[in-house]
Amino acid sequence: MFDLAVFGSLFLTLFVIMDPPGITPIFLALTAGRPGKVQRRMAFQAVCVAGGVITVFGLLGHQILDYLHVSVPALMIAGGLLLLLIALDLLTGKNDEPKQTKDVNVALVPLGMPLLAGPGAIVSVILAVQKADSVAMQVSVWTAILAIHVVLWLVMRYSLLIIRVIKDGGVVLVTRLAGMMLSAIAVQQIINGVTQVIKGG
Repeated sequence: MFDLAVFGSLFLTLFVIMDPPGITPIFLALTAGRPGKVQRRMAFQAVCVAGGVITVFGLLGHQILDYLHVSVPALMIAGGLLLLLIALDLLTGKNDEPKQTKDVNVALVPLGMPLLAGPGAIVSVILAVQKADSVAMQVSVWTAILAIHVVLWLVMRYSLLIIRVIKDGGVVLVTRLAGMMLSAIAVQQIINGVTQVIKGG
């Protein structure tokens, strides 16, 4: 009742898109100046918000697509282009990091959404749920979604320790590698979408 290939594929895709190592310095910047207890609580809140958004789109993805009259190939191509933009940002080091503010719970916005539960992750989950045509594949998809959120929580929860270990240079290296992997995934997704359009035509 478990498909390891489906689990691994979705987990890797979400890992690259949601980028736990790359989110660490952003989390630290957004929560700077707050006590450790508050930082830990905000890490949990951010993961809960991201998980809630991802779950809603995973469960209602079909209905959303039908309502908007959007085909799966179109969604695959659009998602691939979106992932490619994210990959280019990772590769070039572009960082539109929001400024930390005391008046807003940054764990909800922008950390939970759109930094964690962004369009790329949402598109990937909708497509994965749609392709899962057996109980084993569905279990694998939702296990992968749960697993990546646990990883995100652990990374942010222990972010201060992680920064001490890998240093800023390590974060940059992991981010660049993630960008390369994501660009390959994005191109493949575009190819798959175009192929389906050609076959359908």
